Amino acid sequence: MAFTIAVDGPAASGKGTISKALARQLGYAHLDTGLLYRAVGRQVLDGADPLAAAQALTAEALDDPSLRTPEVAQAASKVAVLGDVRAALVDFQRAFARRDGGAVLDGRDIGTVICPEAEAKLYVIASAEVRAERRFKELTGKGIETTLETVLADVRARDERDMGRAEAPLKPAEDAVHIDTTAMDIDAAIAAALDAVRSRQEART
Repeated sequence: MAFTIAVDGPAASGKGTISKALARQLGYAHLDTGLLYRAVGRQVLDGADPLAAAQALTAEALDDPSLRTPEVAQAASKVAVLGDVRAALVDFQRAFARRDGGAVLDGRDIGTVICPEAEAKLYVIASAEVRAERRFKELTGKGIETTLETVLADVRARDERDMGRAEAPLKPAEDAVHIDTTAMDIDAAIAAALDAVRSRQEART
């Protein structure tokens, strides 16, 4: 039986960690849809046309370790405002979402555009300052040299682009459950997400 969980939110809010935990505990498949845009952004940095890169995207391209770098993250945010690129990636995401056995998708527009009929929708948020601190620790832990001030500026710039774009702006679905992770540890955030999903599962039976 198909059961789709849509998890949206800004960068470093915790949505990826929560989504992976939900998929693991429920036995569902997981897709970080941001990787699709990062993969396109990576190819654009290498000189490819954005639309051509999106149309030719393969699952193998999502395994590139360079997709997690700040440079690629910024490129992904820029190509994500392009309507033709977003349209080219919609079918990939929707097919994944309706697979048998359940699916968890996290991104920016899953509950509003990609899967508006998702059985469960979560919107994960946190303050920009806390998100920047998380991303800073993640990047420096990987040996990437940066400053907290630079990361905070990047987080705010991505928020402005993601929330202000004409095509599928980042915003919560009207029926999404909001989870603010600013003052939560990861275990509490995952528990809150599981409670929200299970209440939707129970309502469906």
